[in-house]
Amino acid sequence: MARAVGDLVAELEAEAEASLELRASYNVAPTTDVPIVLERLIDGEVHRQIHVAKWGLVPGWAKDPSVGVRAFNARSETVAEKPTFRSALKSKRCGVPVQGYYEWKKSADGKSKQPYFVHSADGSLITFAGLYEWWKDPSKENGAPDQWLLSASIITMASPPEGELATLHDRLPVPLTAKGLAEWLNPQAETPAQLLEMVLADAYGQAASWVLDPVGAAVGNVRNDNPGLIEPIEPIALQGPGPG
Repeated sequence: MARAVGDLVAELEAEAEASLELRASYNVAPTTDVPIVLERLIDGEVHRQIHVAKWGLVPGWAKDPSVGVRAFNARSETVAEKPTFRSALKSKRCGVPVQGYYEWKKSADGKSKQPYFVHSADGSLITFAGLYEWWKDPSKENGAPDQWLLSASIITMASPPEGELATLHDRLPVPLTAKGLAEWLNPQAETPAQLLEMVLADAYGQAASWVLDPVGAAVGNVRNDNPGLIEPIEPIALQGPGPG
């Protein structure tokens, strides 16, 4: 995610505080900051807002924020039952906008891997279905600017049964259509299970037009963070050894 806050505001038709800061990153890792879009009722009116959250959901009941290290993804099959996520599914749904994401494909012999940058064909944002939570730090004084931690998780599902994405990984971050985003964010929605079914039903169609570009192995080190990480390269041979 290397877009400016103003770009997110325009593309997602949202609002953001003038002081909101989002550091550009071409190699976003779990536990670092990500933008999220959510809707809140303020004086009876729905406001769509951009916030910055820690990637790795920390539920309100957690004793400390370390829970988030293991909760950067939420499996769609179990999200409604897992204590970490079930409350957020009911009332704290968000979208996580990205310019794309990386995934590694193994060779047939398992001896080599090729990273791919997965993105929309036209360069527009992809917005994943996500969840968010606010966690109150008991060690901070009331009113301290860092008393509350905003965190988020991305919902994943099984990859399509066929096609290029199927060969890349067995899990897929769940993308939202524009209509799906509006319904998913609705703070007044009363049937979260049905919302989840709806966005899952639309996900494969939304992902079908994505482009998979082979990129350099430098993306495997989170200390590397520059625009060159998303530049396409010639892929390494992944078909494994031939006969003979």
